[in-house]
Amino acid sequence: MNCESASKCRVTAFMTSSLGKKFTVGAAGLLLCGFLLVHLAGNMFLFVGEGAFNHYAELLAHNELLPLAEAVLALLFIAHIVFAIKVRFENAGARPVAYESYDDKGGRTMGSKSMSYTAALVLLFVIVHLKTFRFGDDKDGLYKLVVDWFHNPLYAGFYVVALAGLGLHLSHGFQSGFQTLGLNHPKYTPIIRKLSIAFALLIFLGFASMPIYFGFLGGPR
Repeated sequence: MNCESASKCRVTAFMTSSLGKKFTVGAAGLLLCGFLLVHLAGNMFLFVGEGAFNHYAELLAHNELLPLAEAVLALLFIAHIVFAIKVRFENAGARPVAYESYDDKGGRTMGSKSMSYTAALVLLFVIVHLKTFRFGDDKDGLYKLVVDWFHNPLYAGFYVVALAGLGLHLSHGFQSGFQTLGLNHPKYTPIIRKLSIAFALLIFLGFASMPIYFGFLGGPR
């Protein structure tokens, strides 16, 4: 390996190793979890009303740091996907799950068994979500754009199903991310596992509440 310095060689060797790839997947995944919490908090303005949500959207749109934040978010998302795929192919003959550090005495869960499928569903959802809302026609305000789509039963149904897939993905991915980073101890693992389930439910119920309320329960337009 031709490196400019010993430290650079060590970083390169780590990032190209199996452990380095798993570390990248876990770290990127946990950072994306942080984004989900912030995004959910902002979306709750939908329930406050049109003025509050549009004001929140305008503050984001005019924030000079938004392009940088979006670039970092895109890099995290791409890194999470690319390195997870690499790990899965590398471990195809040895381990059945892409970035699962270990299975405990309880065995594999539905979340761990379906990681590849839920990942594909989440990727599809992100593409549709960006096309619909990030690059959609919001000339009448983002609130109206979002609520009108949620009044479409097909889109609202797809949104809920996709969020259920995301929740299932997080139910395993959240705790796996911590384990990959080394937080793997008999004393703390059960707590992290419970937090993982709670976090997955929070994200699912929080985001799904919007299409359910505006779409299926006839919320205001």
